[in-house]
This record gives sequence, C-alpha cells and structure tokens, in this order.
Amino acid sequence: MIEVREIHKAFGEHQVLRGVTFSIAKGEVVCLIGPSGSGKSTALRCINGLERFDQGAIAVDGIALSDRTLREIRGKVAMVFQRFNLFPHRTVIENVMEGPVHVQKVSPAEARDRALGLLEKVGLRARAGAYPSQLSGGQQQRVCIARALAMRPQAILFDEPTSALDPELVGDVLRVIRALAAEGMTMVVVTHEMAFAREVADRVLFMDGGVILESGPARDVLTTPRMERTRSFLDRVIHPL
Repeated sequence: MIEVREIHKAFGEHQVLRGVTFSIAKGEVVCLIGPSGSGKSTALRCINGLERFDQGAIAVDGIALSDRTLREIRGKVAMVFQRFNLFPHRTVIENVMEGPVHVQKVSPAEARDRALGLLEKVGLRARAGAYPSQLSGGQQQRVCIARALAMRPQAILFDEPTSALDPELVGDVLRVIRALAAEGMTMVVVTHEMAFAREVADRVLFMDGGVILESGPARDVLTTPRMERTRSFLDRVIHPL
C-alpha cells in the first residue's frame, strides 16, 4: 500500500532522514516510535507530500509520489495531526463536510449524511452543531479523525494524535483508533503510547538519528528488542523515574 525507499531529507545543514526505507501492507497498522527529533514526523509528512524529500522515492497504491500525482496521493492517504487544525468559525459537522464538498465535489446532502455517520462512529453525533472552542481536546481530535475518514482514504497517517491531550482524554482517542484497526484500516501511527502500540500495531519501527534502527512485530520490538539503543529508549519511556 505504501512504499518508502531510501528517503533523505535535510533542513539546511541538519540531516533529518538518512535513507529511510519501509513498506506498509494494505490493512496493516505500523507504529513509529523513537525519541523527539528522530525523523518520525518528517517521514510521515513526506508520505503525504507535506515535506519534499531530497532523495529517494515514495509510492502509494502503486502510484509514485510527484508534483503531478500529489493530489491523487492525498486522496488516498489522509493525515491526523498533533494539533487539531479545525476551522474555528465552522461547526463540527461543517468541519467534517468541508473536504467531501469542496475537494471531492460531493453534494452537501450526501456529505452531511456521511458526516453524521462518522460523528456517530467517533461518539460525537450529539455535538454536530458545536464549535471547536466548545469541545475538549479529545473531542476535537475525534472530530479530526472523522474529518479524515470523510474523505474515504485507503490509509491514515497519525502524527502523535494524543500528544496535545490531557492524560485523561487520551483513552477516548485511542479507542477510536483501535476500532479503525479492527476494521482493517491501513494506518501509520507516530506515538509515544507504548501500551497502545503493543496492543494495536502489527509492526513497530524504532527510529533514531534519522534512520530505522529496529523493526519487527510489535510485541518483539517492545518486549525483547535486539538493539541496545531500543532497550535504552523503551526503559526511559516505560520507566521514566
């Protein structure tokens, strides 16, 4: 479904990605873990064309990413960010309807029905008429997931979807992602939630210094990692004190 081959990316003199290579099969859930600044979010943004990479190649569903195919790629791969990026002057349902109406040219009536169904799915149908400022952070993030699903993507990229949330709100968002995983949605999730990664991911990729140091089945990487650097990272994340 997603092929990333030898991606290099620098910001000025700082080399953020150094030949990153991985693939995601249809229906697979892959979690990217690693310390801040390791290149996880940049790799995700390259897949969706939000960052240009310097070398390498990316393909989605057999289509090579380029300026010519960017719009088509974005129709196949949605993204959910750390920050919610909802339109503050539009209601919840208007935010979810925005993409289908203005990008896919779906009729407002069909887009509304689609949006209501998705808000039901994320547990927020009753808040369809609310504005983002009237919602908690966890509710806003669930609206963002509904908005991504409204475009009917083949895969979703999650860039630390719970990092901006209070701890008590994290569970509601993770439950929605778990449900998507159970339905077979292809997902790549950058996360610091190790228990969630162990439960939901088919594979875990550990990144550090712009390279993938270790990859494998989630339980293997998170329970019995091969690399000392992976062990050190997990020990600090799971046992911070």
